[in-house]
Amino acid sequence: MNRRTNLLSLVLVLVVALFATSCGSKLRPLSQNNFNVTPSPLETVGMQVPVAISGTFPEGWFHKNAIVTITPVLKFDGREVVGTPQSFQGENVSGNRTTIANRRGGNFTMNSTFNFVPEMQSSELYLRFETRVRNRQATLPDLKVADGVLATSALASVRNTTPSVAPDGFQRIIQAQQESQILFLVNETNLRSSEINSSNLAEWKRRVEQAFNDERQNVSVEISAYASPEGPTAVNERLAAGRERVTAQHLQGELARRNVNTQINAHYTAEDWEGFRQMVAASNIQDRDLILRVLEMYPDTETREREIRNISFVFDELAQTILPQLRRSRIIANIELIGKTDDEILDYWRNRPRELSVEELLYASTLTNNPSEIEQIYQFVTAHFPQDYRGWNNMGTLFYRTGEFDLAKQAFDRAAQVSPSAIEVNVNKALLAMLNNDLASANELLGRSAGANSLDEAMGLYNLMQGNYNQAVNSFGSVNTNNAALAQLLVRDYNRAKNTLQAVANPNATTAYLLAIIAARTNNFNDVVSNLRTAISKDPSMARKALNDLEFAQYRTNQEFRTLLQ
Repeated sequence: MNRRTNLLSLVLVLVVALFATSCGSKLRPLSQNNFNVTPSPLETVGMQVPVAISGTFPEGWFHKNAIVTITPVLKFDGREVVGTPQSFQGENVSGNRTTIANRRGGNFTMNSTFNFVPEMQSSELYLRFETRVRNRQATLPDLKVADGVLATSALASVRNTTPSVAPDGFQRIIQAQQESQILFLVNETNLRSSEINSSNLAEWKRRVEQAFNDERQNVSVEISAYASPEGPTAVNERLAAGRERVTAQHLQGELARRNVNTQINAHYTAEDWEGFRQMVAASNIQDRDLILRVLEMYPDTETREREIRNISFVFDELAQTILPQLRRSRIIANIELIGKTDDEILDYWRNRPRELSVEELLYASTLTNNPSEIEQIYQFVTAHFPQDYRGWNNMGTLFYRTGEFDLAKQAFDRAAQVSPSAIEVNVNKALLAMLNNDLASANELLGRSAGANSLDEAMGLYNLMQGNYNQAVNSFGSVNTNNAALAQLLVRDYNRAKNTLQAVANPNATTAYLLAIIAARTNNFNDVVSNLRTAISKDPSMARKALNDLEFAQYRTNQEFRTLLQ
């Protein structure tokens, strides 16, 4: 009897041990309470959805011989995308995974990032568990840990960013000068016939007469008379004043004889030290640098002259080559060339475009709001000035604005062939790179675009897409666009964002939608409804977008809100 009892006891112990071993090889599912997701709901940063998941393995949960791999999985629209997995191991398992003690359990944090697509707004974040205890593999049920993605930053629009138009160089009034001079002998003020009859002065007089008789030119005359910086100051002042007087008298007579009635402004400088410095600096004279140092060291004119004369072997050369050129009267004709009026330029473009310069043609494109006419102007520029990158670049901006991005790329590529370093082309190619989410190329191109039109907008957009919202605000500056307002909204400067949106030149559905988000964040339901109504009237797809947008989650049970979105 005792033998039978002992046998039954042994069998019972073996069964219990076997059962315990079998049960111990399994890991029970964890609960949502074991995990915390940041942020929750998930939120886009630029064009990505980052998430940090902290978790706890309870005491006694982690089998000493287990390996557990946890993978974040975002499920949406019948699809799923997986994040970065992380593996853990029990105390009896060798390897480089994070070890979790059976008795104490353990805490962990894992990070993952998903590339955003719009359908992710209605999504659920799960954790997927793959386990192995010794040789037994098992998959625990997926565990839901978060709902939805707040995708406000994804409202950043590359398509509506202003491309960079290369500027024209048209100037309505061009300042020009025609210069001549009359040289004098040392200590003299009389005009020599060789000077007043020189070919250079004759050409100067002819140019002044031509400008005076041309209705598109204005001309005035300036005389600057000088003495060379040698000898007593009083003598030099008398010489310079005399040279001014005789030069003015001569020109007044010559211009009157040609019926040129223009203003003559005359003045003199007793000692032309600045002219001396310039001529010495431009010469190959011996000890040139020594002379220039003397001019810097001694502001007093008498000391300067004495120190320069002390360099005796140099002064003789100065007396022969430099000083004679400073005994003079400079005669300057200041001429204003007056260009065509706006009406004249448009008339030329429409009737005789071949008579316009490339600068006038590019300027003409700014004088009309007709996209078809602007395109014709750029086509004309590319056909007749094919080596000017601006025609190709600006043609590309037209395609960009109309969403014809393949044609825009072709035009920008052609512009880059003509001028590889053109800053406006770099901005526009950067926009196309951002359109394709190639932020590395965009960054490189923007780095070579300093000074280009619309660079601030492009830089602001780049920082938005990188999730650098404060930098985006700084880049946009005072630009009034949807993207600029979005950056301000994302740093929670709601008043500034609202003012920016109200100042947008051509508000669209996104403008109103952003105003609705600001209203939702500041608990203004009436403005939520009115702005969404405007957005939907401009773009009916905004109704479905708002219905799935977590920005408006608090209103989903509101009948007026639901009725508006149906």
